[in-house]
Amino acid sequence: MQRIEGKEVTIIFDGKKCIHARNCVLTQPNVFKAGVKGDWIFPDNASAEDVAILAQICPSGAIQYERKDGVNESKPQVNTARVMENGPVVLKGDLTIDGEPAGTRVTLCRCGKSKNKPYCDGSHTAADFVASGELLVIEAEPLANRDGPIAVNSLEDGPLIVEGNVEILSGSGTKSTVTEKFALCRCGASANKPYCDGSHMKIGFKSD
Repeated sequence: MQRIEGKEVTIIFDGKKCIHARNCVLTQPNVFKAGVKGDWIFPDNASAEDVAILAQICPSGAIQYERKDGVNESKPQVNTARVMENGPVVLKGDLTIDGEPAGTRVTLCRCGKSKNKPYCDGSHTAADFVASGELLVIEAEPLANRDGPIAVNSLEDGPLIVEGNVEILSGSGTKSTVTEKFALCRCGASANKPYCDGSHMKIGFKSD
């Protein structure tokens, strides 16, 4: 993990969580300079506000920031799990992963091939993982609250159990359903993606 100090803001970059969405190098190319040797992150080449906005659209949470004026990222008012076409689940909320604080944004592997489980590392592309990001609408009672903590726990050689108030979205942003607990397939074999259907036992999935 890198900490790059600027006059107004510190950028924190965790390369293990990066899924190369390229929001950073396209939105703030003077701050995140792709394809250069040596240093490539320059916090002082944009305002603290612009750096903060950019960090908050990093889906994986690989980019975090600390402003020197103390105005830092707030917790989402609506927790969401967005299922990306042929890719990961983008989870936003007040997150803990296996009991450890995990910020407000993560991308969770659902192809089974990541070398950084439970996080996505982009392996779905090389694995030619195919899974629709468009989900059926499932009727459910409205949640009493739409925010609050979300706990993600990994079952050994099994799914991720997600507990908390969550709106499950298609990749296009359409709401599929709301829930307070679901089991997220991460072996890539479920016939009911993105949910676990027990297929991990049939294929001998290993979480490590």
